[in-house]
Amino acid sequence: MAAEQDPEARAAARPLLTDLYQATMALGYWRAGRAEEQAEFELFFRGCPFGGAFALAAGLRDCVRFLRAFRLQDADVQFLASMLPPDTDPAFFEHLRALDCSDVTVRALPEGSLAFPGVPLLQVCGPLLVVQLLETPLLCLVSYASLIATNAARLRLIAGPKKRLLEMGLRRAQGPDGGLTASTYSYLGGFDGSSNVLAGQLRGVPLAGTLAHSFITSFLGTEVPPNPMLAPAASQGPMVDLAACVEAWLDRVCAHLGLGVQEPHRGERAAFVAYALAFPRAFQGLLDTYSVQRSGLPNFLAVALALGELGYQAVGVRLDSGDLLQQAQEIRRVFRSVSAQFQMPWLESVSIAVSNNIDEEELTRLAQEGSEVNVIGIGTNVVTCPRQPSLGCVYKLVSVGGQPRMKLTEDPEKQTLPGSKAAFRLLGTDGSPLLDLLQLAEEAPPQAGQELRVWPRGAQGPCTVRPAHVEPLLRLWVQQGQLCEPLPSLAESRAFAQLSLSRLSPEHKRLEQPALYRVALSDKLQALVARLREGGSS
Repeated sequence: MAAEQDPEARAAARPLLTDLYQATMALGYWRAGRAEEQAEFELFFRGCPFGGAFALAAGLRDCVRFLRAFRLQDADVQFLASMLPPDTDPAFFEHLRALDCSDVTVRALPEGSLAFPGVPLLQVCGPLLVVQLLETPLLCLVSYASLIATNAARLRLIAGPKKRLLEMGLRRAQGPDGGLTASTYSYLGGFDGSSNVLAGQLRGVPLAGTLAHSFITSFLGTEVPPNPMLAPAASQGPMVDLAACVEAWLDRVCAHLGLGVQEPHRGERAAFVAYALAFPRAFQGLLDTYSVQRSGLPNFLAVALALGELGYQAVGVRLDSGDLLQQAQEIRRVFRSVSAQFQMPWLESVSIAVSNNIDEEELTRLAQEGSEVNVIGIGTNVVTCPRQPSLGCVYKLVSVGGQPRMKLTEDPEKQTLPGSKAAFRLLGTDGSPLLDLLQLAEEAPPQAGQELRVWPRGAQGPCTVRPAHVEPLLRLWVQQGQLCEPLPSLAESRAFAQLSLSRLSPEHKRLEQPALYRVALSDKLQALVARLREGGSS
């Protein structure tokens, strides 16, 4: 199966990004004459992350990209040969060289879908040897993406719809691939953008960024700009020496704020002027390099007012230390006062951005009623998912040759559900999800308005439910190696995720001690499980 001309096709994952036992099993299947048997695996998770009641499905686009590019190169096969017994039949390696995913079929939840324990994120069908080899890379591509998207969704629920959330965690991420994945799927989960330039180039994630403290501390105030002249925004009128104009405004600002004109740091002011000359239409100030009230704020105001006199409007300030909520309120008060004093009405609504190791608790505080914070940058606590670093997805065999397979184990939580299945979401009259139903693929789909007997997982017995609406969950994306329909864009998946979350009931959406969402089995699937438990999986 030929890969599309896609710069990410080989970057996302390679066939040997896998565990060695996938290769040893492949040899075992081939040696037993079973390489071409049709098999089906399901990829799912066993428990919702972060103590919540939902997850968001993500990573499908990366999986499809990987499948379409899947091909073992000569160097790959040679390396596997060095890892396997030296007397391995050379015909096995020729078989590996010919492998691709042209006989693989994938059904999956659309990216951005609500996902619940035990419900497949992916169903992968095809020759046993091939679909076994796909296990580790598919888990790698789905697990972290879904974890990040879910973490971002939680943070968005805390922040509410009006605050801008920016992912700024590339430098804290688990390596380059982790950084790109985090930037991509935090956006899908509800963030507004990222600082990660590669995520903008490859994935179309909106980018945002300002300046660091190093830019400000690099200036002493003795530097002379090679060209301090700036034309008015309307391009009419003479050019103005911005640095001189800023000095004139500083006197007026300090007088209004009750500060001595020598208090604001010269080097900081020079840095702001340099940045304003480079970005007169997008000037932003980082206020806490020296002192917010005595230096950063008056220096910013002097530059912003000088720009305003020329018809430009500063776009924001950022805080990166201290009590962010309290400082934002104080800054907004000053903005309003200075706006009224100097007749610059736009100044009172200049955006205030904050960052500094913000977690769910601090975000709750920053998002409270009356907060003056507009933009919140989060790094470590979105990309590393410190509350739960893994979603724990698994990839389990459910049928071979059309016959169901079930893992029976000493740990009931690790028992699998056998057979090729369909999944449906049963909805109430208000459109909110009631439960997800798993049934055998051969069964007729449930009908809206029809009373159903179902077996909720973890319950002692069955219950009845009458859905007002029924939605099939698993869509056919790849059939015999061919893409069946265009994948949604990242922005479309992001919008779908927010729509999905808006339909989830408040008790299931609660981030602490939520009501558990039910996943149930049909009568026929429950009977199959019972029969295989009694008699073994064959």
